[in-house]
Amino acid sequence: MSKNVEDFDGWLRSAFVEMNTELENQYFAQDERENVDGLGDTIKHQIRDEGHEYVVKLLAEGNTDEGFDHAFDLLGGLGLYMASLRRHELTNPANEMKSPFPEASALGMQIAASVGMVPRFSTAHLATRNAALDGRQKSFTSLKDEYLFLDYNTRGIFAFMRASDALTRILPMGVSNPVTETLLGDAANALKDVIKYSDCLFDELDTDRFFYSVRPYYKPYRVGRHEYRGANAGDFSGINEIDLLLGLCQANDPYYSQLLVDKMLFMPPTDQASLRDCMRRRSLLSQFLDVAPSSAKEPWFIKNATAFIEVCRLHGATAAQHHDRLVTRFIEKPSKALSKEKLSQVTASGPPLEVLLRSLEVLRDMRLATSRKDIRTSFNDLEKLKSYLNA
Repeated sequence: MSKNVEDFDGWLRSAFVEMNTELENQYFAQDERENVDGLGDTIKHQIRDEGHEYVVKLLAEGNTDEGFDHAFDLLGGLGLYMASLRRHELTNPANEMKSPFPEASALGMQIAASVGMVPRFSTAHLATRNAALDGRQKSFTSLKDEYLFLDYNTRGIFAFMRASDALTRILPMGVSNPVTETLLGDAANALKDVIKYSDCLFDELDTDRFFYSVRPYYKPYRVGRHEYRGANAGDFSGINEIDLLLGLCQANDPYYSQLLVDKMLFMPPTDQASLRDCMRRRSLLSQFLDVAPSSAKEPWFIKNATAFIEVCRLHGATAAQHHDRLVTRFIEKPSKALSKEKLSQVTASGPPLEVLLRSLEVLRDMRLATSRKDIRTSFNDLEKLKSYLNA
């Protein structure tokens, strides 16, 4: 790590956090908590100017890539800085044709091109690849609710990864292998952990603090002329690998394939490679249905298929929990208090709130294998598999 990178990282972990926290406390003390205009301008400009000094030095240094971890980490740090500028309305893609920060944009595009990702921070920068120093990981603020959000999200992501890993290990062994039941049990336990961590988050997270002081850092912003959507907690391959391996979603479904294309470059390259590999695999649901006519009465089929259906149920439960508890309580309900002008700036993923909510509902129902005529789900195939067990 070069001295310029080290200095920038040190600033992000100290003064940057302190200034953002002070601004958030000023915003939150108002009656109209969504308003950031005319408050803390001196601090906002200090964030902008101090960060700019580090960026100029890094850009002049040239290729700061000393291995993927350093380049990836620097991209995340730069993304945190640019997201803070966006949060404090020092930039807004709705009012600009290009970013007003050309040096930061140039540095971001240089690094992003070298590592194969979008030129902004992603979920992994604040979750699975967020290195802690002295017990504290990188963050925008020192607010308790941001740490709660980061910590429980990260635990949930790793639990999804464990489930995905267990399911992937079934592929070379086959659905009739006696050990497959054990691996399906491992996946089920991991998904139970997702539900547990999400429940903890929902119970402990303050709705207003999350909506007004945490989520605004995940808004879209421009790098150069292009507007990039905000980081999303689902920007890792594990959850989609589970979708595909279980057969609850299909890579050749137009809706779902568009989702994969949109999120691919928001994931670390290792995740991208893993997801691409998974997309060419045959689902476990299809494999069970292939052998069901001749093997439905076999003890191995009854054990393994029963365990498989339970994993499908739990994966659907995580999707319902996320949509019905997090999205409804922490995004949809607080949004109703905003004016139409402010509402247009709410969603981190880019589209208007009503469009986002509809798309999340579709994804929830795919993972639940809900019976719907307007979208493709695995309801019929899963019911067919269940009928073999119940015959």
